[in-house]
Amino acid sequence: MFSQSLKRQLLVIWLGAVCAPQFAGAQTPMPHDSIHAAKTLFTSRDALLAAGFVGLTVAMFPIDKSVAGRLQNPNTQANQFFKNASTDVRILGDPGTTIIAVSMYGVGRVAGWKNVADFGLHGAEAIAVAGATTTFLKGVIGRARPFVSIDTNPHDFHFGRGFNQGNFQSFPSGHTTAAFAMAATVTSESQRWWPRQTWIVAPTMYGAATMVGLSRMYNNAHWASDVAVGAAIGTFAGIKIVRYNHGHTGNFVDRFFLGPLVQAGPNGDTRVGLSLDY
Repeated sequence: MFSQSLKRQLLVIWLGAVCAPQFAGAQTPMPHDSIHAAKTLFTSRDALLAAGFVGLTVAMFPIDKSVAGRLQNPNTQANQFFKNASTDVRILGDPGTTIIAVSMYGVGRVAGWKNVADFGLHGAEAIAVAGATTTFLKGVIGRARPFVSIDTNPHDFHFGRGFNQGNFQSFPSGHTTAAFAMAATVTSESQRWWPRQTWIVAPTMYGAATMVGLSRMYNNAHWASDVAVGAAIGTFAGIKIVRYNHGHTGNFVDRFFLGPLVQAGPNGDTRVGLSLDY
């Protein structure tokens, strides 16, 4: 079982990662909001959300080594339930989120469920944007993973080292980024389509995303601060993708991927394919 000290440290991480994004629920304009509000990509509330994530990351740095060491305790690692669950949750983060997003888009398009297609397309966009950002930062920052430097310096950074060395791509956590990007997208979209269910959707999605981050720490692949930054990038990517697309409904991507699949041709024939009519 976890020690009391480790439980307290994990509780800080859990509360920070789950509660901070709850503020994000108010970041996406609802359908009745003004056009100007919907088109405002960055707001003052975004600054508060960013400050919360910065504070969480800073709080993680001093306890990075302690948390990693306790999670690698032989008794903790011997727990078969945690070991199996961490593997399953890790797969849910990547490639699970991508598979879910693409599948939702496909099913929504074929079945004619616009809301589901919206979820899938914008989720895939958020994961792609967040993933590209995370990949770039991994390469530039070049932080050593816990299994490389857990007995030495948890703050082993080296500019550019992460571009060609996988063991030095710890900061931020890519799996966590993808999981939070999906969580933020689904939560933001649900506010538009089913606003009364957001109180269920948000904790469920962000809670699952937090589990992905914890699994990466349990597997000794990331430090706690890696997870905090990954959560921030993913959350912002999901919120901004949804806000932009619904504030600019005529954008090329939505017109192309959410246009009608089946159309009448000029000669009375039926045409199936993607369209710019949206």
